[in-house]
Amino acid sequence: MPEAGAVLAFDFGLKRIGVAIGMQLESGSVGAARPLTTIDGEASDARFAAIAALVAEWQPRRLLVGRPLNDDGTPNDMTARCERFANQLRGRFRLPVDAVDERFTSTEADATLRERGLDWRQRKQQVDAEAALVILNSWFETHDQTAAHAPA
Repeated sequence: MPEAGAVLAFDFGLKRIGVAIGMQLESGSVGAARPLTTIDGEASDARFAAIAALVAEWQPRRLLVGRPLNDDGTPNDMTARCERFANQLRGRFRLPVDAVDERFTSTEADATLRERGLDWRQRKQQVDAEAALVILNSWFETHDQTAAHAPA
């Protein structure tokens, strides 16, 4: 039986962290998933205070962090920073943290926002949270218990 509950996903960046929320139902299927917020600023204490507030509010059972890679799958300059962020989350909140390949998530998020008719200023404000949603949906797709157990 899959673990039901909230899952928070993070698109980590040096200036902003996009956050999305999703619910996994007891059946293993995905309930609502949506962009949640963007945490602005570079100060670590303020970032983790904002994340702590989200963890307290949503009580997630798991956290996800996008793991940036080059197109060929090799690590890039941000990979180690995101892994460090994931380790900090794990240590601070004592929750399971999964890394999710985030190649092309910002491009996909921007295209989605563009399709909704948002101009570049609006997209810039929302792209990080939308990228976190892409990360979350990617994780749900690879961890969908109903597909593995659906009758043939």
